[in-house]
Amino acid sequence: MTAVRTCLTEKYASFQGRARRSEYWWFILFVVILCVVSSLIWWVLYLLVSLALLAPALGAGFRRLQDTGRPGWYILIPFGLSVLTSLLAPTLPDPDTIAATGELPDMGGTLLFSLLSIVQLVISLVFLWWLTRPSQPETNAYGPPPV
Repeated sequence: MTAVRTCLTEKYASFQGRARRSEYWWFILFVVILCVVSSLIWWVLYLLVSLALLAPALGAGFRRLQDTGRPGWYILIPFGLSVLTSLLAPTLPDPDTIAATGELPDMGGTLLFSLLSIVQLVISLVFLWWLTRPSQPETNAYGPPPV
């Protein structure tokens, strides 16, 4: 609860300083559980919860990367890539149209989506590895180690 309280009250949209592994991962677990529960209740509630937790989740990831000695803005790379992939997701072809015309839809969008998805998977695995690395014990460019 300390990590959740810290991320939601003291550092809601703070991108300064550092965050230990425990602070980041306990907060992310809270976010995932809250999003799953809210999505089961009502999609509008899920949307509101997701939007409300976007800034603190990005802030926690930003501070976590800084704790490992990496620039915090790197957290925007997988976030931006997921938004781009979502925007370029192809629509499913209508089976009735395919049956009536006998023509298959253009697969260029599907190929681009597939390539972006593979890139996103690789980048997400790299970030997962970075976010699980131990903190730098000494003071780094982003400040002293958190207490």
